[in-house]
Amino acid sequence: MPYINLKTTKKVTDEKCVAIKAAFGKAIECFPGKNEAYLMVCIEDERKLWFAGDDSRDSAVVDVQLLGAVNPSASNDMTAEICNILENELGISPSRIYVKYEGYDDWGWNGRNF
Repeated sequence: MPYINLKTTKKVTDEKCVAIKAAFGKAIECFPGKNEAYLMVCIEDERKLWFAGDDSRDSAVVDVQLLGAVNPSASNDMTAEICNILENELGISPSRIYVKYEGYDDWGWNGRNF
């Protein structure tokens, strides 16, 4: 039941979207019991983002939402993975990436809550 929303200043081609989605699918395994089988990914490209008041360089913000509590060790590993993915796929410096985590007790799917 994880959901990852990427917002970036970069234009992301369809090919890069597929590569990022697949890489996020592997990275979500940083969280015990999570995998790509229930992962939903949203990629919003060409967003207007200012980082430290500066929009002259590419940046990104990534929201990771999970059913249950967020494990700090796993989220630290996930942040490293996300930064690596975005640097390799889009050329965005990790110093220009924010990653935010939220855990939820209630999560609905298929007409019911887990």
